[in-house]
Amino acid sequence: MKQAFIILMLVVVMAGQTHAAPAVQRLTLKEAIGTALENNHLIRAAGHHADAARQGVAIAESYYYPSLTFEEALTASNAPTQAFMMKLDEARFTQNDFLTNNLNHPSASHDFRTALTVNQPLYRPSIAPTRELAARESEKQDLGVEAARQDTAFQVFRRYLEVQKAVAQLKAADQAIGDARENLRLAGVRRDAGVGLLSDELRARTHLSTVEQRLISARNDLELAKLHLADVVGLKSGQELDIAESAPAFAPILTSEDLAAVARENRKELQQYRAELGKSEAALKLARSAYLPEVDAFASYQMNARDVPLGSDNDAWAAGVSLKWQLFDGFRRYRDRDRAGAERSATAEQLEQANRDIALQVQESRLRREEMGKRLEVARNALRDAEETVRLLTRRFENSLATMVELLDAQNALNQVRSNLAESEANDALAGGRVYYAAGTFLKEIMK
Repeated sequence: MKQAFIILMLVVVMAGQTHAAPAVQRLTLKEAIGTALENNHLIRAAGHHADAARQGVAIAESYYYPSLTFEEALTASNAPTQAFMMKLDEARFTQNDFLTNNLNHPSASHDFRTALTVNQPLYRPSIAPTRELAARESEKQDLGVEAARQDTAFQVFRRYLEVQKAVAQLKAADQAIGDARENLRLAGVRRDAGVGLLSDELRARTHLSTVEQRLISARNDLELAKLHLADVVGLKSGQELDIAESAPAFAPILTSEDLAAVARENRKELQQYRAELGKSEAALKLARSAYLPEVDAFASYQMNARDVPLGSDNDAWAAGVSLKWQLFDGFRRYRDRDRAGAERSATAEQLEQANRDIALQVQESRLRREEMGKRLEVARNALRDAEETVRLLTRRFENSLATMVELLDAQNALNQVRSNLAESEANDALAGGRVYYAAGTFLKEIMK
């Protein structure tokens, strides 16, 4: 009974641990990218910046509307002019207030003033360029959201490939372990048969220890790759992630010239530079508008009371139109205009250089794609040759026609080739994706 109870408790504990272990999410590449587009903090931050920029457009447009101001003020004074005006506004002025002594030395008076004022801009040349400036900034921030989506999608693709490569490297390390154990077994069999050397067995055991160390590193690399992928996807801390498929290998069909044309239309960085150029032109218009006059219309209604706020011992209104034209400001407007012109020229130069850089990136990415395709083909041929070499040397070693050193050298070469193949497969897929990333269409292509 005691043993049965112990076994039952162990089963319960193991079941509880199994239940507590977090489930591993196996995501396809599209699912991983879709999750990242929803959860990635950089995309969310870019979205908030875009929202703020849209509010900036609304703020600029608000200057077209009238402003309405309510004011309640309490004033107390015995200054002759202040006391005189307060009594006059309250309609409490009497004949005695004209006495010389009362005019020069009035008693303290106080006044509650209630005012409602409306101001309507009629002509302000700065409003239109200010709105255009805000609209261009909003456009730039919206493009920033799309750029963040593109960058995040490509980062997920790259991290997905890192996991895929780490899985292949781990598989290669497992194969190396199996081969090393077989070599150790052959060395033991030959030594037991009296035709082998103890040194061969020791070399084989040392080789096994070496590949076991590589297996430990491969497992750790895979775990780290999964953590990096989970981070860019935006999973919560503690959630585990694994890949559910191999990432596709892109095969771009467009020429470098066509890809460059696509990049000029789709790269968000170029579009942001164009928006920045629009901002510079709007800033130049704004600087020039400072030379023009401003015309406003205004109207106000006020009530004055001596004893209570919001009272009405007397009321009055005023309305009119004002023109304001600054004639000289110490050459500040002149300098602002020159500065805006210089900024516009600088932005135009940056846009031109960005066009050149992106055209070069497209050409480079296509050349790298061709290079990685050829390297992958060479790696596959090298794997076939290395496997055949190990097979032949294994037979020769079994028949005492080859040494353990020769066999282990060939085995090390095979292990390296397997690792190179895993690297080449991942790099080939990454290079294909980088072509579309350089063209600015990666997200569109990967989510087809």
